[in-house]
Order: sequence, then structure tokens, then C-alpha cells
Amino acid sequence: MPSRPSKRLQTFRNPAAGRDYRIHVEVPEFTCLCPLTGQPDFATLTLDYVPDRACVELKSLKLYVWSYRNEGAFHEAVTNRILDDLVRATRPRWMRLTARFRPRGGLLTTVVAEHRKRGWKPAPPGALDPIAAAPEPGSAG
Repeated sequence: MPSRPSKRLQTFRNPAAGRDYRIHVEVPEFTCLCPLTGQPDFATLTLDYVPDRACVELKSLKLYVWSYRNEGAFHEAVTNRILDDLVRATRPRWMRLTARFRPRGGLLTTVVAEHRKRGWKPAPPGALDPIAAAPEPGSAG
């Protein structure tokens, strides 16, 4: 049976809950609709988080992201809604969602939303440095 879009985010037990480590996920094919014009909006979502007891299961994340394809949403609203749903599902120590929308009408929009668990202190600087994006196939780098 083929997969279908779903708003249900599934999780699995964090295999290393005793340590802080960062999970980095890139979703280069996010789409939703402009709520005013009905035109498609395209974005790359970048999810970074330090899990606590649960991690998001990636196939469920893919189906969740797909569920926005035919929904109208302002960039700011959809970014915060996705972050809220991910936080509700995983209860992370820290999570950041960056949504970089492709230019339309000469405007490029980036929305960054962040959650931090009350009382959680981040690792020392450098311990969880940003992960460099892999170069595109065929590009120098």
C-alpha cells in the first residue's frame, strides 16, 4: 500500500539519553500554499535538536511534511506550527527549525523558531558545532 500524508509524528526511544548530542535533518522539498494567492511556496527545512527521551522517526517526519503540500499557510505560522508539533511529539532538550523559503516576487524569507527545555544548559561552545551541509553533487567543495 502506498504511503499517504499524515499529521502523526512517531518517535522512538533515544538510544543515548545520558548524553547531549545533536541530530541534524534537512528537508529540501517542503511545500505549502500561499494562503492569499494559492500559489505554491517551496522551502528547505533544517531541523536541529538535542533529544531527551525520544527521537523523531524519519519516515513519519517525511509523511508529516508531505501533509502540508495542499495547505495554505503563512511562512511564519507554518514554521512555528511544525516546531510546536515536533516539540510536543519528542519533548527535546533543545530544538531549532529553520525554514528557508525560495524567492517569489523578489523576496526570500527565512524563519527560525526555537525551543529550549526549562532548566537545560547547553554543552560548552564547540561541543555541538553546526554541521556543514554536504556539497551538492557535481559541485566543487
